[in-house]
Amino acid sequence: MATSSIRFPNESDAYRIARDQLLQAEIALRDQIANVAALRQELPPGGEVEDYVFEEASDGVVNETRLSDLFAGDKNTLILYSYMYGPNNDNPCPMCTGILDGLNGQAHHLSQRVNVAVIGKSPAQRLQAWADGRDWKHLRLLSSEKNGYHDDYFGQTPDGVQMPMCNVFQKTPDGILHFYGSEMLYAGLDGDPRHMDLMFPLWNFLDLTPEGRGTNWYPSLSYD
Repeated sequence: MATSSIRFPNESDAYRIARDQLLQAEIALRDQIANVAALRQELPPGGEVEDYVFEEASDGVVNETRLSDLFAGDKNTLILYSYMYGPNNDNPCPMCTGILDGLNGQAHHLSQRVNVAVIGKSPAQRLQAWADGRDWKHLRLLSSEKNGYHDDYFGQTPDGVQMPMCNVFQKTPDGILHFYGSEMLYAGLDGDPRHMDLMFPLWNFLDLTPEGRGTNWYPSLSYD
């Protein structure tokens, strides 16, 4: 059994015994995360994808952009996050916004390996105005207002309720194929499905604390 080689100042024997037990669980979790990632990477090809036409705003001008245009250079993988900010929402989802605050900081690193974009159902100029207000300089936001992407890839319910969904697509010799969707959201789990946990570092940091993530606190769009 692996044990830690370090000791913190003035820790008790009881603390060290409990911490070494926790260490075993952390190692097992690390290995399980790696195993799940390997299973994900071994998925067979998914379904062929429609070449959706999105709208994108820049400097007050709205242009059309096809899904196939989002594959830049020699990068054959595309990550699309469905932002819960529909035309009937006064404000976007605070938790989605928290995820994208972090993703904005990681996007320039991710872009060295893969393509990344954010898809919202609101009009393109509304999405861009919100992104500018958040100072998202590294995220590309596109609107699916005039196409069926959100319906087809489960970014909203049939009655138009916005849902948080991450989908991955792959460009292959056989066309653009769906590779992965974060469908734990739709698995019928009781309570919070926590299907975005691994993509939202906020919760992982809170899980390190004595208080944990709790059950009554959620991110806000702004704080006093």
